[in-house]
Amino acid sequence: MSRIMTDLELKNRGNKLFSVRKFDEAIKCYTDAIAKKPSVAVYYTNRALCNLKLKRWDLVCQDCRTALEIDPTLVKAHFFLGQALLEMDNFDESIKHLTRAHDLAKEQKVNYGDDVACMIRVARKRRFNVAEEKRISQEIELQTYLNRLILEDRDRQIDEVRRKYENDEDRSQEEVMRIEQETDNYITEVNTMFARLDERRRKREVPDYLCGKISFEILREPVVTPSGITYDRKDIEEHLQRVGHFDPITRTDLTVDQLMPNLAMKEVVDAFLSENEWALDY
Repeated sequence: MSRIMTDLELKNRGNKLFSVRKFDEAIKCYTDAIAKKPSVAVYYTNRALCNLKLKRWDLVCQDCRTALEIDPTLVKAHFFLGQALLEMDNFDESIKHLTRAHDLAKEQKVNYGDDVACMIRVARKRRFNVAEEKRISQEIELQTYLNRLILEDRDRQIDEVRRKYENDEDRSQEEVMRIEQETDNYITEVNTMFARLDERRRKREVPDYLCGKISFEILREPVVTPSGITYDRKDIEEHLQRVGHFDPITRTDLTVDQLMPNLAMKEVVDAFLSENEWALDY
């Protein structure tokens, strides 16, 4: 008779199955481990990662939320939950959990490379793009509405002219042509204005290199470390004070007096913002 496996043995077996991409079999092992010891948060995040690979977003959310009830500081739970929420278009909550994962990783000195930061940038871009699509839809509706008003006003004016000059066909025709020409001009002006807006809107994207690697906001006061990494001064000084005296990316020793203003980047950012005021809301 085969020996009954412990929860730890089930977890280890699940890890081996995961490594060879047998996700459903790994899920079964993690589920059995949870049944034996439901208080271990890692078992839930392991199962969540399998479901993340299988794109079962709801199940990922369920397991990650359970894990966070057990351990609110579990980086992987926030990270996986943020990814699943992103795929479900729940951008605000996704960014909240991804940012929490990023902060906790720094506090716990766990190196995730640029994975969490990259995911935050993706989430912020998707949220921005959804807002842009909504804005585009509203602009199209407004353009259509204005054109309809112009045409309705044209028809009203023409009816008035024909009543007024019903006994003077030449004058009536002259006035109708004038009204139609004015209408064409108004419609052209309106459509040209919206075309310019559309052209400016298509360029609405903030390049990654203009954003800080900690807050992911546009760099306001860029400084560069001896390792050659550029941060926003406020963000890196807060990191050095709260987390530790090391570069968040290279993990090399770093102190405030080693930060140097990145004047070239500052000039690039200022030039971009002067031409793209919308980016202040990015």
